[in-house]
Amino acid sequence: MCYTKCVRYSHYNDIFCKGDNIYMISKKSTRYCSNKHEKRTAKNIGASVQTSSGSSDFLKGDVISSKCLVECKTAMTEKKSFSIKKEWLDKVDEQCFAMGKKYPILAFDFGDGDNYYILNEMVMKKFVEFLDSQE
Repeated sequence: MCYTKCVRYSHYNDIFCKGDNIYMISKKSTRYCSNKHEKRTAKNIGASVQTSSGSSDFLKGDVISSKCLVECKTAMTEKKSFSIKKEWLDKVDEQCFAMGKKYPILAFDFGDGDNYYILNEMVMKKFVEFLDSQE
């Protein structure tokens, strides 16, 4: 029954059903852009998109791997600048600790499809150590 209902709403980009409820996400919505960014980030770093990110008291972050927790922020339209809020960095640190992960990371894009990552000093030191060990 739900599948038939979803077909009628095929002009939306993402349609999913949960029970008898239909959820539609249009191309222009914040959730659509966020989902797209989270999926792209997870694929690029070999991680997984967190189920129900942002809506659970127990599952934190947007993208997770065995050691990292990534919070994703995206621009709805292409921009030349993007403001990073200190509260986002504090939030990813807290969520990383709560989820038992070692490395908090903030991923963002300028709305152009390219990802950029912000690492705290501890993660940056580990990254530099890794790069130095590869030579």
